[in-house]
Amino acid sequence: MGEHKEQTDSGTGDVTVAEQVLNRYVGNTIHMFLSVLAVLLLIAAAIMTFEMVVRDFPKLWQPTDEYKALQLIVSDILLIAIAAELGLLLLFHRTSAAVEVIIFVIARKTVSPETSALELLMSVAALVALLVARFYFLPGKPK
Repeated sequence: MGEHKEQTDSGTGDVTVAEQVLNRYVGNTIHMFLSVLAVLLLIAAAIMTFEMVVRDFPKLWQPTDEYKALQLIVSDILLIAIAAELGLLLLFHRTSAAVEVIIFVIARKTVSPETSALELLMSVAALVALLVARFYFLPGKPK
């Protein structure tokens, strides 16, 4: 009855109608779920951006430790960039977005005051390797 079989796009075998329907609906459900997560990440990044501008930027003009305030702002900016790139990764599943998320994560780690010299050296080496890989091995031109 419902055992009508078609060949798959890759030509590797037969797929039943039930499998096609299940694949389509499960795929659409997963795509919608990832889209909702990406939108939530974007909303969280927007809220964090507003909070950072209102809360952290005025600390740069106060007679406190401006260096620590700047370090916190840079760390927060990188965290917002991680959230935005992760949202892109969830929506488009691009290899370049995954590499950029990792670049931002490593960059955020390097601005931490607790980072040792060895960790800083390893972070810089990893950043250079990722940038070279992104420039030479990923399809498309980097922005």
